[in-house]
Amino acid sequence: MTQVSQQKSNQKQNNQLRIIAGQWGGRKLTFPDLSGLRPTSDRIRETLFNWLQADVIGSRCLDLYAGSGALGLEALSRGAGEVMFVDNAQAVISSLKQNMTVLKDERGQTLRYDAFSYIEREDILPFDIVFLDPPFKLGLMEKTIKVLQKSRCLKDGSLIYIEIEKRLDVTVPDEWKCLKEKKAGQVKYMLFEVSH
Repeated sequence: MTQVSQQKSNQKQNNQLRIIAGQWGGRKLTFPDLSGLRPTSDRIRETLFNWLQADVIGSRCLDLYAGSGALGLEALSRGAGEVMFVDNAQAVISSLKQNMTVLKDERGQTLRYDAFSYIEREDILPFDIVFLDPPFKLGLMEKTIKVLQKSRCLKDGSLIYIEIEKRLDVTVPDEWKCLKEKKAGQVKYMLFEVSH
């Protein structure tokens, strides 16, 4: 195999994610090769959905900064009622639409939107679960939390998943109660519940 074809082969494998469990457990899907796009690892997703197992069935979810769609797709596979995939990259939205077609499922909706413009919409209905995993090294998490807290996206009992670089700390509103927190490799991830 030539070096070029080897690189293409590696690149193709790198742009695959595997759904861990549920209806599509073991299914592999592709996502676009974009700078900074890194799906939540299998290990972290497994832990997260163990935390969420009692809450995900029938839930209305928001996968903000959807990227590969790993979190929202895993939620759908495990019985979420609806997932809104929001991302500002056309390649991401096209890929997610294609994956929803491949899976023959209409519970996932894709919207090409800037994250802040989307969550500030007046017509938005609250979500049961919000996944926040913005691109690293851009300092987006703090602003996202502030805008989200003022938005109509949250209600009493909403669960918020946050994934950030391990070395970072985040400030969250007093109404957000930390239920779980773990570290894996270079990542820190947490689950909060809104309690007014």
